[in-house]
Amino acid sequence: MKTTLGRRHFLAGVGKGTLLATIGPAFASDLGIASVSKTDAPDLLNFQDMEPLVCFMQETPVAKLQAALAAKLASGVPLRKLLAAGALANARSFGGEDYVGFHTMMALGPALKMSGKLPEKEAALPVFKVLYRNTNRIQEHGGREKEVLHGMPAESGAVVVSGEQLRDTVRSKDKAAAERQFAALVQQGGEAAFNGLLRVVQEDTEVHRTVLPYRAWDLLEVVGQEHAQTLLRQSLRYCLNAESYRRPEWDEHGKVLTKLLDEHHLLGKDPGTRVAGDGFVEELSRNIFEGSPAQAASVVAAALAEGFAPSAIGEALSLAANQLVLRDRGRIPAWEAPGKPAGSVHGDSIGVHASDSANAWRNLSRMSQGRNVHACLILGAWQMARDTENQIEIRKWETLPTKYQANAVTSKEPGALLNALDEAVRGNLQGRASAVVQQCGLQGVAAELIFGKLLQFAVSEDGALHAEKYFQTVWDDFHSTRPAFRWRHLTALARVTASEFGRPAPGQAEARSLLGVV
Repeated sequence: MKTTLGRRHFLAGVGKGTLLATIGPAFASDLGIASVSKTDAPDLLNFQDMEPLVCFMQETPVAKLQAALAAKLASGVPLRKLLAAGALANARSFGGEDYVGFHTMMALGPALKMSGKLPEKEAALPVFKVLYRNTNRIQEHGGREKEVLHGMPAESGAVVVSGEQLRDTVRSKDKAAAERQFAALVQQGGEAAFNGLLRVVQEDTEVHRTVLPYRAWDLLEVVGQEHAQTLLRQSLRYCLNAESYRRPEWDEHGKVLTKLLDEHHLLGKDPGTRVAGDGFVEELSRNIFEGSPAQAASVVAAALAEGFAPSAIGEALSLAANQLVLRDRGRIPAWEAPGKPAGSVHGDSIGVHASDSANAWRNLSRMSQGRNVHACLILGAWQMARDTENQIEIRKWETLPTKYQANAVTSKEPGALLNALDEAVRGNLQGRASAVVQQCGLQGVAAELIFGKLLQFAVSEDGALHAEKYFQTVWDDFHSTRPAFRWRHLTALARVTASEFGRPAPGQAEARSLLGVV
């Protein structure tokens, strides 16, 4: 596998230097001339043929970015390529070490998938939305002079590193050694690097630690496998930084995981293919939601040992997380913040975080090999139950929509229901919105119509860093869950969408004007 590591090329000769000083760094990038700052060093990360476009994403003044993006799109630069450059710019700038930065990275892939669900004229809107956020944060963070990821000489191909070795090195907080070992894993192949990294990720069960590697790996189909090291290094560095606040309880889930893998003889066991009925999935979901972390992990391990397909266990995991969205009473007054008022459930709410985590764990299981296939699902159950225990009263709270709210929706006609959903979202009526979508499911309204309506708001509204990711989580969970239960996910999305409405995304009005979208 090729790596993205290289040495930055300095401008040679007075001619280029004079030209750069005259036309500025962003326009120089358009011409294929990478700008050089006084802090440039031989080890800066260089993306070869993508370098000019990556520099463009970092250096274009954010006030001029939307027009410049529209111009590039009109000149024939594919939307996928613009997003790929944004992803590489994000990785180089933040390296998984900035809160807004890594949330923006996790939104890039979902934004591109959202674009594929929109009419051609509107397709660029979600990508422009996240690229605007990306460049804005890069420049707030200090731009090119504050880049986090730098190039490193790759280890010899003869060096063989295991995931356990990488985990132990991260525990020792030796950042340089961990980076070298990860480079060696990359040379062993992308799957080896991914599976080795998961041993580090599994050291703690926490939403960003879980979702970051999944969204990075998922981006590789857009950015290219040759950039695997760059994208996955973000997760490695996130975990390295987390070691500074390591706590004794981090060891607890690891001990339970080791015990369960041994007790149920899951090490070396191929994933099962046993078909699960609706009753089994419902009961497993309830046990995960109601049990202690150890109990939830145990029931999942037992189901894996009985040969049930990991996909069915993943369904149960996501359905358990969905309960947190539907039961949450919203942000308490003491926790209100700009864009997230009391009663809101969008952004970093317990339910959105739990759903994104569950979705990530089941996908990490699907993408991984060997021990990790089982470990990711067991740890996903542990995290789900642990998050619930942190707000234990939520198990007693009524799910939305309440019986009263559900009975208040009497229409059976699709058009009227869609209009009612639009009104509920614009009125921030969370219960009403969820009741309308529940009724749509009962009346057989096409799910694509509901997704289409909610997608408009996922694009137009800010969403407190989570709109794109959570929309894609629900889309994936809906389409990978059996018909008996899948509408619960869409009902939850309606609630979260109603919560986030009223705070337009920065830059979207300009983007719509530039793209001619009414």
